[in-house]
Amino acid sequence: MSDITRELRITGRVQGVAYRAWTRSRAEALGLTGFVQNESDGSVTAVVHGPKDRVEALITECHSGPGAAAVRDVRVTDASAPDLATFEIRRG
Repeated sequence: MSDITRELRITGRVQGVAYRAWTRSRAEALGLTGFVQNESDGSVTAVVHGPKDRVEALITECHSGPGAAAVRDVRVTDASAPDLATFEIRRG
């Protein structure tokens, strides 16, 4: 199966609730690479790269997020593969 890359824009109560750490943990468990960061408008952006079924599994999980989150929407677009060997948290 070929790898895909998707950019996720997650809105709702997603900052200050460990959303980035949760996303990194889930991405690492799925063997994905990329990054996640907070945005100044209160949203979270993630770029996720890996096998299609695993990327889609993470996207599904991002609709819920960690327990304290209240996700309103997850917008998904195609993206260019990041030049990363791991999944990292970026300071946005």
